[in-house]
Amino acid sequence: MRDWDPIGVGEIPEAWDEYDGYIGGIYRLLYSRASVEEVALHLHEIVIGPIGLSSEGVKDHLEVARKLCILDVRL
Repeated sequence: MRDWDPIGVGEIPEAWDEYDGYIGGIYRLLYSRASVEEVALHLHEIVIGPIGLSSEGVKDHLEVARKLCILDVRL
């Protein structure tokens, strides 16, 4: 919510689960060691698809994708 909150619900505690449905897909990308660009593309596709907002493009999501890609998600 701090780094990726495309609809701006981070300040609404009742909506903190708003993006939970996207965790699985993002986790699978990170687990498979997807590139920063692949993760950014996935975030972009979430924003323009299910969320239904406009986006300037993948570049809008590169910073968050970089942060995600440095996480160690393997057990």
